[in-house]
Amino acid sequence: MNFADMKYRLSEFWSEFKKERSGLVGLAILILSLLVVIFEPVILPWKEANSKWRNIDYWQDNSASAPPAWTNAFTKLKAPETVRLEKAEKEEAELDGGVKLVTYTFDYHYGADKAPLDVIFHITGHGDVPVQVSVERPDGTTLDLAQRFEQGLAGQDIRISLDNDGREAAFSFIKNYESAEALERYSGRSLRTGDILFNVAREGMAMEFKPLKGTYKLVVKAMLLDPENSSVENPYVVVTGSVSGILGTDDSKRDLFSGLVAGLKWALLIGLLTSAISVLIGVIYGIISAYFGGAVDSVMQFVYQIVNSMPVLPVLIVISAIFKPSIYMLIAVMVLFFWTGSVMTVRSMALQIKEETYIEAAKALGAKKSRIIFKHMVPILIPYSFASMALSVPSAIVYESSVSLLGLGDATIVTWGQILHDAMQGAAILKGIWWWILPPGLLIAIMGMTFAFLGFSMDKILHPKLKTR
Repeated sequence: MNFADMKYRLSEFWSEFKKERSGLVGLAILILSLLVVIFEPVILPWKEANSKWRNIDYWQDNSASAPPAWTNAFTKLKAPETVRLEKAEKEEAELDGGVKLVTYTFDYHYGADKAPLDVIFHITGHGDVPVQVSVERPDGTTLDLAQRFEQGLAGQDIRISLDNDGREAAFSFIKNYESAEALERYSGRSLRTGDILFNVAREGMAMEFKPLKGTYKLVVKAMLLDPENSSVENPYVVVTGSVSGILGTDDSKRDLFSGLVAGLKWALLIGLLTSAISVLIGVIYGIISAYFGGAVDSVMQFVYQIVNSMPVLPVLIVISAIFKPSIYMLIAVMVLFFWTGSVMTVRSMALQIKEETYIEAAKALGAKKSRIIFKHMVPILIPYSFASMALSVPSAIVYESSVSLLGLGDATIVTWGQILHDAMQGAAILKGIWWWILPPGLLIAIMGMTFAFLGFSMDKILHPKLKTR
């Protein structure tokens, strides 16, 4: 087949395919999915989600089980959203004795009705570095909340949490407005540093939270005692809110949107690779069975019946439980069972094709059986297997998700099934953490629906044409 023939056939196929609305919907979702995979490094809010999905330290600044940020639209009292502040105003000053003072000031615009859960400062240090953190409130009050002296740093991250490190200073501030007797009465009430820091300064602030809205200046000062051998860099602040991101967080503080985006490429890889290999094997198997016929056909059909009658999921579970789970091992096992899907259709088509005049002519010219099969029959039948290929993709995705849901998936990658497994282990249903369950479940369903639409549409187009041969 030359390029002109291929171009004509593709044009003819597209003119028929675009009449199928369900197929167009499936194609649009598939293209969108591929674009998400291609631009994943840009889309991912947490860039290292793929490699550090199970690294607790990487997610420690988030709040656990936080609903999506857009849920604020449905609540009367607006909750603060988790934000990361990276833009800072930098100042440097020379002090006595050759000491250098480096000051970074971050602006945080607070407009919620609830206090943030924490404010966390990060800065990378080298050498011996004393660090002080303070906050200037919208009412003009400046609170020196925490200080630390780090020694012998070699590029380590200095992390200061105001909820932990600034608790004592915050309670010293509240004593300016509350009497000892009042604080004694309120001793049973749990107060975080944020409840004090973002509260209007007044008598009774320990009992009732009244938000002090406005711009807060978050200041971190680092003293370089030996400027030649000490330095600081990469400062940023994380304000931990009680709502977070597009799809919230799980109980391990992981950003679920990042996990779902990272899992998309594995869903496509599992589905497409499994279906492509299994359909290719099934096509060749069906053609060989039909071409040789006789005893060869009988034996091959017997093998086909045995494999086709074996349950896939129990075998996957047993193999994953015995051996170390690997995504490629799961794909290989699924291929061992999925290749039967297209055998009978291809075999019936090959029985007709082998009686064609050009096949008889090739035999008369002394062409080898392998040449007739792979040169003349396979190229003709492969296009008609695309529908089977598309229809087998959802099964592969669902089987992998089922194995991962049982905790037997590949733990080195992020898949939607593993997210659902973690939700089941974390009792997400009982805790009402619906954003941990619905998104991955819906994505699995949508991905299956996408390829089902494509498969049904191609089935309508390709098989009627076969009948006209």
